[in-house]
Amino acid sequence: MTEGTLGRSGLGRRGFGLGAAAALAAPAVLSARARGAQRIVVAQPGGPYETAFGKAFAEPFTKATGIEVALVARPFYPSAQVQAQVEARSYQWDVVSLSSFDVEILARRNLLEELNLPAQDLVGIIPNAIRPTWLGTDIYATVSAYRTDKVKGSQPENWKDFWDLGGIPGRRSLYKNPQGTLESALMADGVLPKDVYPIAYDRAFKKLDEIKSKISVWWSSGVQSTQMLRDGDIEFIAIWNGRAQAAIDDGAPAKIVWNQGLYTVHGFAVPKGVPTKPLGVEFIKFCADAKRQAAYTPYMAGGPTNTKAFDYIEPKLASTLPSAPSYLASLLEVNTAWWTDNKDDAVNRFNEWLLL
Repeated sequence: MTEGTLGRSGLGRRGFGLGAAAALAAPAVLSARARGAQRIVVAQPGGPYETAFGKAFAEPFTKATGIEVALVARPFYPSAQVQAQVEARSYQWDVVSLSSFDVEILARRNLLEELNLPAQDLVGIIPNAIRPTWLGTDIYATVSAYRTDKVKGSQPENWKDFWDLGGIPGRRSLYKNPQGTLESALMADGVLPKDVYPIAYDRAFKKLDEIKSKISVWWSSGVQSTQMLRDGDIEFIAIWNGRAQAAIDDGAPAKIVWNQGLYTVHGFAVPKGVPTKPLGVEFIKFCADAKRQAAYTPYMAGGPTNTKAFDYIEPKLASTLPSAPSYLASLLEVNTAWWTDNKDDAVNRFNEWLLL
């Protein structure tokens, strides 16, 4: 799902002075030994992340400490690379960005360092973005979105409305993947978000049966989903919030339905045994600051995990972010522990169902 966070058309020019504010923030306290390293390599998803994290984190960290931060792109799923580096004790990355899915896998295998971040440095961070070996810095979500020029009458408000083909007619599109799709089906069937996990397969697939023949496109890439929403090939779509925002930024008459969306947290960790751990930990602590998290929002559609970041974000921009206070309470966090335990089974069942 990390692909879901995108850059923004026309937003790169309005930083609201946040980059400067981040650069002038109090520098991290580093020991002389840590400063001697002079350089760390931070692996991240690339694309808009590289721009956003460079502006918000890497450049101001270097300015404040004198320590160079080299941002490098990592694979979409980096768990195997982290494990290989740790087992060979040959490190290409000092810090690596991980979704909560990756953390679940790597932490179980004891492949990440304990961060031991002081509580005073985590003020404002939402609790589920804090783990012993990882700090979440941004949030992305699976939501529904619809074309406002084509959906008339009742405006969609939840997944039940997505399934309401009679009341809200129009072409539908779903992600060709069980993650997010099964949860959406259950909520459409009236399951409360707090009761979605563990996923009841029979109930979820029975609900999907109701809409299966009416799905115009099962999309398989973020680019495809953006294009369909932007070009009006569908009226209603389950989509990553960054991909929907990209279509809206391109001028599509579309609206995101945040209610009952599913969110995942993405952040930073230090691979087990990295010699530069003290420096990596200080970099991660630096990224927890509210002003620094606010500084990346003009460049990508991820929402800050520090709630105080919204004090530094223009309201119009804040309204496009999944962790905005008015949205986050209505979102369900994806249960990464359940998916780690059940992914293969869920994928097999889903693929078999598609062929029926």
